[in-house]
Amino acid sequence: MFERFTDRARVVVHRAIEEARVEGRRPVGTEHLLLALLADGDALAGRVLADAGAVNADLRARIARHTRSGVSGLGEADAAALREIGIDLTAIVARIEESFGPDALREAAPAPRRRWGLRRHDGGRFSPRAKKVLELSLREALRLRHRHIGTEHILLGLLREGSGLGALVLTEAGLHLDDLRRRVETAVRAAA
Repeated sequence: MFERFTDRARVVVHRAIEEARVEGRRPVGTEHLLLALLADGDALAGRVLADAGAVNADLRARIARHTRSGVSGLGEADAAALREIGIDLTAIVARIEESFGPDALREAAPAPRRRWGLRRHDGGRFSPRAKKVLELSLREALRLRHRHIGTEHILLGLLREGSGLGALVLTEAGLHLDDLRRRVETAVRAAA
């Protein structure tokens, strides 16, 4: 699947896998792809994001806030309903973590299962949205008539998918997906 990816794009994918592993979350989501893109400030995608005002620490904090509220198993609507009746879910989580340690509510990642000595295909490591982003990165490369898939194509795929946590935190940070898309395409033309 990754034969068309540039070395930098492959590093982004591996870094996203590592982000998810360190965070103790499985599978790799669009947020992990975004953080991996931001980590390489010399790559085209990293430069575009930085020039647009994306700040790694800010986006990481936003992602943590979203995933933390998901730790309890409640959706955003449920959390909002609890807030309406005066229950502060964030305070409850903080008290539990104070008593039982950080990530006390985080679901334990299951040990990888191996059957008959076969290696698991990498596709199982990615959420459906992250798989879609990677698929869209290929489509973006084809649309631009590029023979390779670079970090810029992964970012374009993330922006085109537009519904994952990666896109959500970008918009929460005040960045507009259409503007980012134009910036990437301008940078690609300038680099050619």
